[in-house]
Amino acid sequence: MSKAVPEGWKNKKLVDVGNVTMGQSPSSNDVNDSGNGVPFLQGNAEFSSNNPAPAKWCTSPLKLANKGDILLSVRAPVGALNIADQEYCIGRGLAAIRFNKADSKFGWYALFKCVQHLKKISQGSTFESVNKKNIEMLEFILPSLPEQRKIAAILSSVDEAIEKTKAVIEQTKVVKKGLMQELLTRGIPGRHKKFKRTAVGEIPEEWEVVRVGELCDYIVPGRNKPKLFKGKIPWITTPDIVGPEIKDSQVGLYVSLDEVKKCGTRVVPSSSVIMSCVGEFGIIAITTREIVINQQLHAFIPSNDLDINFLRFSLILQKPYMEKIATKTAVPYMNKFNCNSIPIPKTPIDEQKNIINVLLSIERKERIEQEYLQYLNCVKTALMQVLLTGELRVQA
Repeated sequence: MSKAVPEGWKNKKLVDVGNVTMGQSPSSNDVNDSGNGVPFLQGNAEFSSNNPAPAKWCTSPLKLANKGDILLSVRAPVGALNIADQEYCIGRGLAAIRFNKADSKFGWYALFKCVQHLKKISQGSTFESVNKKNIEMLEFILPSLPEQRKIAAILSSVDEAIEKTKAVIEQTKVVKKGLMQELLTRGIPGRHKKFKRTAVGEIPEEWEVVRVGELCDYIVPGRNKPKLFKGKIPWITTPDIVGPEIKDSQVGLYVSLDEVKKCGTRVVPSSSVIMSCVGEFGIIAITTREIVINQQLHAFIPSNDLDINFLRFSLILQKPYMEKIATKTAVPYMNKFNCNSIPIPKTPIDEQKNIINVLLSIERKERIEQEYLQYLNCVKTALMQVLLTGELRVQA
């Protein structure tokens, strides 16, 4: 049984309140990447969070989206949305939707609730896609125009906060990267007067560059998957690394000490650094308990003269070096010898801790902003549910 329509709201199909323009691919002879003609979008490859970033242009467009139109991906993946911030030539992977009897911003948010229906329709075909009729038959419930605008304004304010938070996060990442490069190679500003060129860049004359194996008690390579998962020791793979630390909540597999021995590996102790060494290098975390790692990971157990976070940040900084020396196969990988040879600066432990305090403070700021972004996204989801259904009414 369908829910009753809120008082003053009306059931509408998209065709009743807007126009749909299906894209059409122009001749390849009319497409260029030198900026001649109208920006061209074949599909959603150039979509961002709001507006596209075109990479090609078209001198003889067949179908156009106007500024302000909502761009909808109609081919796999179906349902991605962007807003046209200028005129675009659109290919057959897109449709342009223009609301003429509803507020366009309200329509933008209403479409987000409808795309799940389009995705279900598309999954019934061999090649995921939807047609013009599928889009025109999308159903909405619409309040009065003043209430639409009020709802859109509320949701837009949350979106503005989301975009500002994303910008802060990106800027914090830039600052952290710059500080890592400066502090991990040149030390605390003003502390050193003379520098020398090395494999990791200019470093203070008092420092030296050594292989990471010289500063670790040992390096543990991962091993193949055990046959049984019955035990209490977490079995860690690359997808389990989602931040600077591994939390138990991200671990789904556990093994026994007997199974560890059968694999020919060893238990990695707490306060070690583990790093991805197959495919994408430099995915790094610090262990907070004893774990076992698979063959795509290596563990570094630092000596007392090496701060664990100094090691973590130094390895992150050496990702380009890893990519250079990795064994070149279909899937590049770093073996134990490669990992042992990674150059890092040997720095007095007191200065390591001063450097790390600065970098950890930046990392904490980034984490706080990430958590705030998650909160804002949850708020937006909740507001869309109650505002777009009329469960919560607003004063127009």
